[in-house]
Amino acid sequence: MNRNKNDEEDYWNSTKCKAFIFDDDDEFTQLKESKRAVNNLRRIVDDDEDDEDDDDVEKVTWSGERVGSEVGRERATNQTNTKYRITFTRCLSCREDVPRLCAVRDLTRAGGLGSGRVEGTEHSCRRVDECPYSLEKFRSLKDKLQLVDEAVRTHDGNVITAVLIFLNKTLSKEVLFPELGLRQGALNHFICYLKEMGREKGLFLLILLLCLWNLLSQLLHYKQHLNITDQIKKTDFVKSCIGFSFAPDDATHVEDHYTLLDRQLIIEANDKRIEAAGQMDIFKRYPRKASILNMPLITTLYYACFYHYGESEGTFSGPGNLRKTFKISDKQYVLTALAARVKLKAWNDVDLLFTTKNWLGYTKKKAPIGFHRVVDILHKNNAPVKILQEYIALVDNPELKLNLATKYKCHDIVIESYKDLKDRQQLLMYRKKVDRGSEEERKIDIILNNSQIRWKN
Repeated sequence: MNRNKNDEEDYWNSTKCKAFIFDDDDEFTQLKESKRAVNNLRRIVDDDEDDEDDDDVEKVTWSGERVGSEVGRERATNQTNTKYRITFTRCLSCREDVPRLCAVRDLTRAGGLGSGRVEGTEHSCRRVDECPYSLEKFRSLKDKLQLVDEAVRTHDGNVITAVLIFLNKTLSKEVLFPELGLRQGALNHFICYLKEMGREKGLFLLILLLCLWNLLSQLLHYKQHLNITDQIKKTDFVKSCIGFSFAPDDATHVEDHYTLLDRQLIIEANDKRIEAAGQMDIFKRYPRKASILNMPLITTLYYACFYHYGESEGTFSGPGNLRKTFKISDKQYVLTALAARVKLKAWNDVDLLFTTKNWLGYTKKKAPIGFHRVVDILHKNNAPVKILQEYIALVDNPELKLNLATKYKCHDIVIESYKDLKDRQQLLMYRKKVDRGSEEERKIDIILNNSQIRWKN
């Protein structure tokens, strides 16, 4: 059917269909729809960037009210200084065909996570579907740790898992595992995640590093006793460290440390009272120069051997009690007791220190440290020659015995040693070193004139 020109003009003027006119920008409805969709997608990726055509997009608040309405304006008045940031990013869209998320909403001050300041006061975190999200905006360690804290507060397993996977990918194990150790909820969730995923190696490494970190923290805590000067406070502090999960040897050391500090308090208080009252003669002859508090175990043992030697094991200050309580070895005890008794010139105590009895009742001299060391200690403390000779004679090695006797000028032992070695030439040379007309010279002459000795030279 043919139409005339007037009919065609009437049709285009009355119909709802619009002609496509290139120079009329206000009629690009399809382009405007496309632009609006692109802007909505951009807000899904980053809600902080302003769009030049925000006026074309319908804006809503978190409660669903339109921006500019009376309800929305009233609620916005109470939040003028607060900025919302979407963590699992998703914006409520005006288009019904766009999937929705209930996001993690961090209530932050101006500046937000981008400036490194996060002051969240309320957070709601729920992930209800499998829509995409991004955590890449959380770059600093502080932001990541605050993110996992907020995720734990939501009690949503999906959100916690997603955050932990993100932290596991972006943080080293040396950084992540200790931080999880401070967050028990996140740690338990991460352990369950590793178990379900069958990552035994990662789980073993986590437990190992947490144990090492826990042990290190306990050791550093125990080390703080070095900064405490008050003896009572230090004793109580060390006592509080007894329950730590140290190794058996370290745990025993902590217990012994506490016992020693407590024992020193008792000994110091008692000796201070006795010294002030003048009840013991040794405190008069040898006044105490320093307090025993905070002294090492060996110093405490020396103090006990000096002032309380001979006391029974039932007394806290007795050397025998300290030896038994702290399981001091025989060598260490003999060395300490010898140094203390030699200082006092108590030669009888020195003799009893090395006298032992066998099961038949016979006495014998025995030194766990060796009699050559006993001789050195005696000489350093100016022991008489007679005492030195007695202990040099107890040295088993003939050559060592001869050297000690020569060094400390114990002539009788040197002469007897050369006689036992049947060394006539050495004996003649040593005769020149002794004083003429002395007892030692006459003794050498008698040995040289003895025809029954078969000399080797």
